[in-house]
Amino acid sequence: MAKWGQGDPRWIVEERADATNVNNWHWTERDATSWSKSKLKEVLVGLVASCNSRKGKLIFFYEWNLRLSWKGTVKESGEKHKGSVEIPNLSEENEVDDTEINVSKKKGEGDVLKDLMRTEGATKVREALRDYLKALKTEFTLGMILPTKATVGQESVTEQNPSGNTVQDCVVPRSLDIVGVKIPTVKILMREIFSSPTDELYSIFTTKELVQKFSKCPAVIEAEKGGKLLMFDGCVSGEYAELVPSQRIVLKWRCRTWPDEHYATVALNFKDMAAQTELQLECTGVPVSNEESTRQCWKKQYFEEIHTLLQQSKDSME
Repeated sequence: MAKWGQGDPRWIVEERADATNVNNWHWTERDATSWSKSKLKEVLVGLVASCNSRKGKLIFFYEWNLRLSWKGTVKESGEKHKGSVEIPNLSEENEVDDTEINVSKKKGEGDVLKDLMRTEGATKVREALRDYLKALKTEFTLGMILPTKATVGQESVTEQNPSGNTVQDCVVPRSLDIVGVKIPTVKILMREIFSSPTDELYSIFTTKELVQKFSKCPAVIEAEKGGKLLMFDGCVSGEYAELVPSQRIVLKWRCRTWPDEHYATVALNFKDMAAQTELQLECTGVPVSNEESTRQCWKKQYFEEIHTLLQQSKDSME
């Protein structure tokens, strides 16, 4: 028998009252079907998987038959065409690059669009499938294999400028954030320039009607200290912790796929630049495995959609 603290690190019993089946040493199965459908719809914009663990090793079984629709416009003629994409067997037995992707088009002209879908379109689909598989093996499985007592916590800090290029990348040693179990976290720093005065941009984050416009989903927005926040069909939730009109918003913020009851702290600082506003985002306490998905959430679902909303508002005024 190994001495205390010298055994297989996958057998974690230190500081745990419930040592039953620690780290899923014996066979366990976690149904990923519902989560996968949501994630596939998210990455493919438009869908029985399971994750098993035994002896500290994650084993994945999945088999998807996917059918997607596509549409496009021939630039020269303005003709619109549409068709479908079929992926008959996305499974753990095949690499994404080897997965069959069949493209079809409804009758008529526009074969150039079909050819484009078979090349560039298929490449984009494969990228989305890789994102799904990466998330399945990181986001969905978070918490199934817990860190050892000796795990050293680090918080990675990355900052991006408005163009999306990394301007700073460093690692700051620190103790792990602890919510139930020890979860390694990162801090995300982002900056974005909006063609809007600060009061208008501030309102977009605090007015229910405007939030619903850019998110394209029903929302719960109680813009007061302690008020609830619920967006993107419940994928994002939290509450308002601090509000300084036209200057600063602090949120207790989480994604639905994160470990239960784990929240990040999001600080939004609005910097006046005459007719423009620089929004400085600081998001601390993001689970390491959710760093990229969280960054993409803010970039794609918040920033890009708010830019579109502002442009539509400007167009309607002209």
